[in-house]
Amino acid sequence: MVLGMDILISGASVAGPSLALWLQRYGHHVTVVEKAPALRGGGYAVDFRGRVHMETLGRMGLRDSLEARATHMGDIAIVDAAGTQVAALPSAIFSGDLEVLRGDLADVLYAATREHVRYRFGDQITAIAQDERGVDVTFAEAPPQRFDLVVGADGVHSGVRRLVFGDDPAHTKPLGVYGGIFTMPGTMGLVRSGFMYNEPNRAVSVMSPHGGDQIVSMSFAEPGLRFDYRDVDQQRRIIAERFAGVGWRTPELLEAMERAEDFWFDSTTQIRLDRWSHGRVVLLGDAGFAGGPGGNGTGLAVVGAHVLAGELDAARGDHRAAFERYERLMRPYVATCQKQADGSPDFLVPSTEKKIAQRNRFFKTVRYLPPARRMFKYLATRTATAFDLPSYELPELVGR
Repeated sequence: MVLGMDILISGASVAGPSLALWLQRYGHHVTVVEKAPALRGGGYAVDFRGRVHMETLGRMGLRDSLEARATHMGDIAIVDAAGTQVAALPSAIFSGDLEVLRGDLADVLYAATREHVRYRFGDQITAIAQDERGVDVTFAEAPPQRFDLVVGADGVHSGVRRLVFGDDPAHTKPLGVYGGIFTMPGTMGLVRSGFMYNEPNRAVSVMSPHGGDQIVSMSFAEPGLRFDYRDVDQQRRIIAERFAGVGWRTPELLEAMERAEDFWFDSTTQIRLDRWSHGRVVLLGDAGFAGGPGGNGTGLAVVGAHVLAGELDAARGDHRAAFERYERLMRPYVATCQKQADGSPDFLVPSTEKKIAQRNRFFKTVRYLPPARRMFKYLATRTATAFDLPSYELPELVGR
């Protein structure tokens, strides 16, 4: 083991803190820089599914903490414009083996790392220059600093990827679906349950994992839409325009969206690069290989963090060998998950009334068949488990 490398991670959502947890246990000095002014709470639900994800959480020592915050969601009622249930979306399809709110996952990761990792909120990387011995990093707020390695774990719109790998449109593959997510006060009496409503190329879902506030998601298909991912007012207008005239309780939800302080909007995009590393800089999670809906993104982030840290330790700090091995192990897994996500638009936002009815009829029919739950379980985990988790020399579950 090579102790004491100074490693900078950009991004404090899931991938970054997951990697920080491992790196500090292996004895490295870790700084996490995050452009948001504080840890982001709330948000949508994320899930882990299958033996690979669950074993990784067990190795991290976080499984009990996360299971204590599990949503335990039931099936989602698929409704028509009058609010009548016409089918049900099984929880096994969308909740996996363990589902938590993204904000709860971030809280658990932060609590597990904050004593031994330096977090720098409200700042971001503005320039990166590297040589054979290290990486010089310029920040928007803090003084420049030199690190041994830099990890971009800063999401689909990664600044590290742009600075080091360029802003090539070929790096992204839009799936043509866009969505807004926000919370609102509970008005539908939901507790660990939810509703989903569709019109052609439109989807509205409302869920309440713990009772109380509702999480609203409004998605639509429109290939080629251009928007500024930093302009929240523009994004609200986009949702309001695309869902004007949509039925069920959509007008009520649009009114709540205008008041929501946690509104978030983005496209469903895959990131596809020829390489995930350049010199002493490497990408992790959505920054390097975003999968899109149904692509096991959260699971890929924590598994990728474990593999990257484990390979750095196994290579005794030889970052070239570690990065090459990390990429060779993870690429087939990522490709499998991205392939599954390619079909997500047809499931999330069917393009015609006929396709909506076919999907609903499928769920209405199979849920009454005895093997249905086993089938749903298989469908939900087959890509998530398509990986042989390497064995590494695991450090103790205490900070060094």
